[in-house]
Amino acid sequence: MGKVSIALRGWRFDEDDVFTDEGELRPLDEMDTDTRERIVRLSVVAGQPCDACWLIHGDANIEQCNVARIVYGEPLHEVVLCADHEPDFLYWFRERGGADLTNRPSEFEDDFYAWFDDGNRAPEDYGGMEYVNTDPDDVPRPQPDVDMPTLEEELAKLDDEDLDALDVDLDDLDIDDPDDGDDDVPDDSRLGDLDV
Repeated sequence: MGKVSIALRGWRFDEDDVFTDEGELRPLDEMDTDTRERIVRLSVVAGQPCDACWLIHGDANIEQCNVARIVYGEPLHEVVLCADHEPDFLYWFRERGGADLTNRPSEFEDDFYAWFDDGNRAPEDYGGMEYVNTDPDDVPRPQPDVDMPTLEEELAKLDDEDLDALDVDLDDLDIDDPDDGDDDVPDDSRLGDLDV
């Protein structure tokens, strides 16, 4: 099996790390920490507006932002971009010092935002990445008649230590204790010391 992107281009995963031999998504607790953190983070950032568009239009005109299609950086410090703004990011990364910040995730993210917000852009003829879709039919697809657990159900199975290791804001997720019986009040005790 090869490398695949899930939901957004940019972060790539070994198929064996995210899919079972039957082509189903692996449970989160069977994924290594880095893969699990990225999969959880993708569930949050997929469908969000492009960061560069947002810097231009802001919340007041968010409907003018393109939906992000690409993700770069580390979880919680990622930059999500539309295809129109990917060349700007790549130019900043390759030609304006972004690559020097790869080991400093929050500076990486903040520096790109500052560079872009100052009006900097890639030259008109600067090319983006060339993505190759090879054998898309060979990528495992979940069977429609198989009941797949939701992300919330998978997160509910994780113990406190694994949840702490994710270090993500889970406020937007509907994580209920299946034994609680009170579906209106989530049991936050399983979230441990997460900053939520």
